[in-house]
Amino acid sequence: MAGLIERASLIVKAKLSKLLDRAEHPTETLDYSYERQLELLQNVKRGVADVVTAKKRLELQTKQREQSLVKLETQARQALAAGREDLARVALERKSAVQQQLQGLDQQIEQLEAQQEKLVASEKALETKIEAFRSQKEVIKAQYSAAEAQVRIGEAATGIGEQMADTGLAIQRAKEKTEQMQARAAAIDELVSAGALEDLTAAGETDLDRQFAQLASQSQVESELARLKAELASADSPKELGEGPKEGGS
Repeated sequence: MAGLIERASLIVKAKLSKLLDRAEHPTETLDYSYERQLELLQNVKRGVADVVTAKKRLELQTKQREQSLVKLETQARQALAAGREDLARVALERKSAVQQQLQGLDQQIEQLEAQQEKLVASEKALETKIEAFRSQKEVIKAQYSAAEAQVRIGEAATGIGEQMADTGLAIQRAKEKTEQMQARAAAIDELVSAGALEDLTAAGETDLDRQFAQLASQSQVESELARLKAELASADSPKELGEGPKEGGS
């Protein structure tokens, strides 16, 4: 049972592979791959922009903290000058907290800069790769188009193409039907000549009627022939009578 299932699975995979191979067009596949690489490049660019934006935000916070340090330092001095050591202590404690925040911000900025450098390097490498792929893609597409055209021309010239094969079958069928029709026409002519077939266009006319009509036609021809002979004989008789006395007088 397991072997049967494996064989069925193999057959299905083979069928699907064959269908996919027919449906797959190299130029379309190359264009799709190129588009996906461009999308990936756009994602990298957006990543770089996001990192730069985050770094700029942290740098702005760092600048604000540095300004706070100066302000707190000034407040501590003013408090000591006024004899308010307690206020000076509070200002210095806040200054210490701000300094710790600055250290954390500096570390985050360094991490973002490192990420930015990696993304920029990846972006440049990907751009180079995509440009090389684009050039190679165009060359392959041109080669494929040329090969495809050559195959079509060869198939058309030799008649082995699917379309030309259909055309050849159509011509063969037309020839066979023409030969059948010619043979049928010859057979009908032969049967009509032999009298085996009657002319259906002559409504109500039988073979006996046609024979009588033929006899009547022949009789009419004989009558016309006899009339013409009689007329010719009558025309020749006066001439012969007129020529006789002249010969005697001489």
